[in-house]
Amino acid sequence: MTETLRVLSQPFTWLGSALIFGARETRDFILLVVETLICSVTPPYRIRDIVRQFYFIGNQSAVIIAFCVCFAAMVTIIEASFHMKLVIQNDTMVPGFAALLILRELGSVVMALLITSRVGAGIAAEVGSMQVTEQIDALRMLGINPVRYIVAPRFVACLLAGFVLSIIANLVCLLGAMVVSTWKLGYTAGGFIAAMRTFVQFQDLIFASIKGAVFGAVIPLFSCFHGFRCRAGAEGVGLATTNSVVATSIAIIILDFMLTYLFSQLY
Repeated sequence: MTETLRVLSQPFTWLGSALIFGARETRDFILLVVETLICSVTPPYRIRDIVRQFYFIGNQSAVIIAFCVCFAAMVTIIEASFHMKLVIQNDTMVPGFAALLILRELGSVVMALLITSRVGAGIAAEVGSMQVTEQIDALRMLGINPVRYIVAPRFVACLLAGFVLSIIANLVCLLGAMVVSTWKLGYTAGGFIAAMRTFVQFQDLIFASIKGAVFGAVIPLFSCFHGFRCRAGAEGVGLATTNSVVATSIAIIILDFMLTYLFSQLY
């Protein structure tokens, strides 16, 4: 009887442990976010570190992002034209629909996921290595706040880089879509722009850049959070990196839904 009760209670024990662990992790993450925000807006400001991180995130990611989103836009407009001709035998609305999809969803989300895989993984591995080699403990012993020294500069740099790269990604997407429309679908550049303007507005680009800034700000928070909890050894660093990329990607998708719903109320 005792053994039967023990077996039956195992799922509830596991569920309770998981809920307690999740609540603790959520609490610690919220505390990290609050402390990062405070350190980001209060002096001393680590301007040199922010500039260096912005160069690493923005300048060295721009080419990769432009290349990938350009091909994503080309695939989007070709597929839209094919299916629109299949259903209504006409693709005159393809430029407008493609531009709307690019500005409201494709450009910012693809940009953020690319930064996550490149920059977020690097930050998690870097912070995880610092944790394993006890460099973070050494900072605390010297009276240096690790959040102000490590997280805040990356947070500010990623926020600014996300804003700028989102604008670049969306403009490159639109340019790629226009090139494909001119080359493959028979549109002129002027015709594409005229058709696009009936569907999109300037505020779509503003909302897209706000999305990019929010997505960019999320990346170092999750990366540093998992880096601070890195276990010893190479396996621990790899696990922290993987967890940070997965968590950040999920957070970006959820935030995209929330921001899209919010912005839809402002039109």
